[in-house]
Amino acid sequence: MSVRVRFAPSPTGYLHIGGLRTALYNFLFARHHGGTFVLRIEDTDKTRYVEGSVENIIEMLHWCGLDYDEGPGKGGPYGPYVQSERTEIYRRYAQELLDKGAAYIAFDTPEELERMRQRQQQAGIVPKYDRTTMRNQFTLGEEETQRLLAEGVPYVIRLKVPLTGVIKFSDIVRGEISVPARDVDDQILLKSDGFPTYHLANVVDDHLMHITHVIRGEEWLPSMPKHVLLYEAFGWEKPQFAHLPLLLNPDRSKLSKRHGHVAVEDFKKEGYFPEALINFVALLGWNPTGEREIYSLQELIELFDLKKVNKAGAIFDIQKLRWINAHYLRHKDPKELARQLQQYVQEGNLGDFSLEYLEKVVILLRERVDLLPEILTFGDYLFHPPTHFEQEYFARAWSDDIEALIPELLALLRQIEPWEHMVIWEQLKGFAKQQGTKIGKVMNALRLMLTGKSVGAGMTETMEVLGKEETLRRIEQFVTQHLPALRQQVAENASE
Repeated sequence: MSVRVRFAPSPTGYLHIGGLRTALYNFLFARHHGGTFVLRIEDTDKTRYVEGSVENIIEMLHWCGLDYDEGPGKGGPYGPYVQSERTEIYRRYAQELLDKGAAYIAFDTPEELERMRQRQQQAGIVPKYDRTTMRNQFTLGEEETQRLLAEGVPYVIRLKVPLTGVIKFSDIVRGEISVPARDVDDQILLKSDGFPTYHLANVVDDHLMHITHVIRGEEWLPSMPKHVLLYEAFGWEKPQFAHLPLLLNPDRSKLSKRHGHVAVEDFKKEGYFPEALINFVALLGWNPTGEREIYSLQELIELFDLKKVNKAGAIFDIQKLRWINAHYLRHKDPKELARQLQQYVQEGNLGDFSLEYLEKVVILLRERVDLLPEILTFGDYLFHPPTHFEQEYFARAWSDDIEALIPELLALLRQIEPWEHMVIWEQLKGFAKQQGTKIGKVMNALRLMLTGKSVGAGMTETMEVLGKEETLRRIEQFVTQHLPALRQQVAENASE
């Protein structure tokens, strides 16, 4: 039978980076084996449903290049792929479990269950449903159970877990696992509103959709004994399971918002490339060789092996993500980057710049930033003349000697042709030598006048991108408008 895997998120918010890792590993496994990747929306818990989250999940998977083969909007032979549209199926299978004696009816109210938990906690017992004392078909008897059902008293259907013995299962990542049956709760399978819990719906759907491998987060490992019992009760063959390691903050706590972004949407908005995010997420708990960090999606597909996934939690290192993103930034086609940068320029209302100009900006600055939008702040002077000048840099870069040279410097710049950075550099070197000053002093003064900043790309390269006309205009504007104000600020600071 061909490989069939599923990514089955709950629509309780935007796609989390941990969810993306689960989706990615399922996708890689399916593509590696020439199998099928299914998207299933597990929305049976209506209290936690967040409007727009299904659309976001689908949009982010598409943005990352993880297109599913079957699922919402695409259909497939085993639909529907949204659990709230499958409730009749789950009720039918819950009844089958009742008929087989593998499940039972319970009438306990939330208040009665809370009192039970309090009693158990006071006695030092780990809270779990007490089948022998609570209001269920075993303690009430068949006649009373039928009477309550006939009266329409709310009830749930619970899994009947054996009181003794050991539940065993195998995990591709973690090996053989055994759990004493006495430690497993009589899980609710069908709630009083007629909706299934995760456990029943998950097992039924995986069977009916012919899922061969269940690849999901470690947080579902404690649920495995219940799922094993359900497969055995139905007499179904179990899929193979692989539980992925937790994603951790640098302090080894579970990945959470307080340490930064966790939604894929946020990484997209910050300007991360989908290829970089996928490359980074793929290595959270798995590394095909350990010899390199950069992989294309096709390489990840070819190399993916669940048996090489680590058991230990994976540290989410944002600096490593930035480094990977910077690698992609340096190697992408500048024309493509210019088109993307144009969108950021337009969103920031920074003006109307040609793609040709933006391509030059990208080539000039992409070695100095990690994210494409950072060009707009790091190199803001390429989109508008500076209005703020670093005072400390002004104090270092400006002097009466330099100021006296400005008229001759302007005259030199006006006659430079062609306006190319190597030509400009050679002319400025000759000018500095002729004037008996250091080239560094000339370049610092130019950087101050043209950018207002002490740090940036090569100065003559920047001048080439700005163009001759803009370069001359900024120098003249600095001397006539900004220099008097800067002198006044320095004087005021000195007197304080």
